[in-house]
Amino acid sequence: MNSWPVQDAKARFSEFLERCLTEGPQMVTKRGAEAAVLVPAEEWRRLRASAQPTLKELLLSSQALTETLVPARGLPGRAKRRTPTALR
Repeated sequence: MNSWPVQDAKARFSEFLERCLTEGPQMVTKRGAEAAVLVPAEEWRRLRASAQPTLKELLLSSQALTETLVPARGLPGRAKRRTPTALR
């Protein structure tokens, strides 16, 4: 994977994009640290399709299994609250 400083990627964007399309993903660095990657659109779609759902997506889905996420109250073997005794 080629690495491009952000200044070069901005100044030579057409070349940057063309290399992405012909050679594959291109890394962009900012102050020497990896900052972003430009990938072809088809590869991005493939990656998104194979990604696992986020916790938010799982909780909002119609197949959410909330019974396993939130334990039931009053499980056997748990200590029960004592009832307060009257003051004398």
